[in-house]
Amino acid sequence: MEFALSADQRMLQDSLRRALERACPLDRVRTAADAQQPMDREVWRTLCEVGVPALLVPEAFGGLGLSLLDAALAAEELGRHVAPVPFLGSAVLAPIALREAGSAAQQDEWLPRLAAGECIAGVAIAEAVAGARDGAGVTTSGGKLDGSALFVLDAGAADVFIVADRAGGLHLVRADAQGLTRGALRSIDATRPLGELHFSQVNAEPLPNAGPATLARLRSAAWTLLAADTLGAGDAMLGQAVAYAKERRQFGRVIGSFQAVKHLCAEMAAALEPGRALVWYAAHAFDALPDEAALLAAHAKSHLSETGTFVARTATEVHGGMGITDLLGLHYWFKRIGFNRQVLGGPERVRHLAAEMQGLVAA
Repeated sequence: MEFALSADQRMLQDSLRRALERACPLDRVRTAADAQQPMDREVWRTLCEVGVPALLVPEAFGGLGLSLLDAALAAEELGRHVAPVPFLGSAVLAPIALREAGSAAQQDEWLPRLAAGECIAGVAIAEAVAGARDGAGVTTSGGKLDGSALFVLDAGAADVFIVADRAGGLHLVRADAQGLTRGALRSIDATRPLGELHFSQVNAEPLPNAGPATLARLRSAAWTLLAADTLGAGDAMLGQAVAYAKERRQFGRVIGSFQAVKHLCAEMAAALEPGRALVWYAAHAFDALPDEAALLAAHAKSHLSETGTFVARTATEVHGGMGITDLLGLHYWFKRIGFNRQVLGGPERVRHLAAEMQGLVAA
C-alpha cells in the first residue's frame, strides 16, 4: 500500500504556502506579536480566500467537507510561517464539535459563519483534556455555567465559545453573554494568544449529543494538529539553519563545511522527518480509523513535542549568537514549538494517557 498525499492535497499545501509567503512575512509576525494582537486581520483574510476556515465544515453548510489530514497540512504551513491567526480552535475544534454534537439549529446558525470566516470560535477544553488547575473548572446547573476556564484557544477575537464542563458536556456560549468575563492569558508564544473565561450564572446552549466520546475526539484532533504545527515550525527552523550555515563564514570558510555543523543539521533532519509520516497517519486515522485515532494522536503529540524541542534548540545553536537576536526572529518559531509542547498536555502527561489506553498502567 502506498501512503502519500493526493494531487489535491499537494495543491492545497502549495497554494497555502505561496499565499502565506506573500501575506505573512516575518515583519508582519513581529508587528502582531509586539502589539499583542489576538490575530492579524490581513493574514486571516488571506486564509479565508483560500478556504482554510471551511476545511472541516460539511459542504451542506458552505464548507469544503475535507478530512483532518487536509487540516493537518494547513497547520503545518501555519507553523512554518508562525502565522498569527486563529486556527486550532475556530477552524478545527469548533466545527468538529458542532458537526458531531451540535443540534440542527446550532449547526445552521454557526457552521456557515465559521466556514466563511465571518466569526471566530474560541474553545475551552483545557481542563477536560489536560487536567484542571487550582481554581479552574466549569460546572453547569439549570442551563447556566459557573467557574473558570483557562488556556482558551483563539479567545482574543472570539464571537462564540465552545466550553467543556467538568462532567464532560459541551456548551455554546456567546461572547456577549451576561455574566461572562474574559481576559488575556499570557504565554511564551505571542503569535497565538490564549485567554481565560470566568462564568457567573452564564446562559449556555448545551450541545445535545456531546459527551466523553466527543471530548476524546476533540482531544485527538487537537493533539494531531499541534504536532503538525510543530512539524512545520521545526522544518522552517531546520531550513533557516542550513541556509545560514551555507552563508556564515568563519576562519575563511563557510561554517557548513565544518563536520560538527554538518552533523548538527543532519541530526535535525533525521529526527524531524520520521515525524511527518507519524503526523500524517494520525490525521488520516481520525477519519478512516477512528478506533486507533486517540493512541496515534498521543504518539504524534508526544513525539513531535520532544523532536521539535531538539530541532528548535539545535537550529538556534547553529546560528551561534545571532540565534537569540530579535533581528533574526528565530525565537518566534522556538516559542511556538514550546507552546505546542505544553498546551493541552505536555509529552509526559500525553505518554501516560497513551499507556492508559493500552492498559500498561492503571487509569
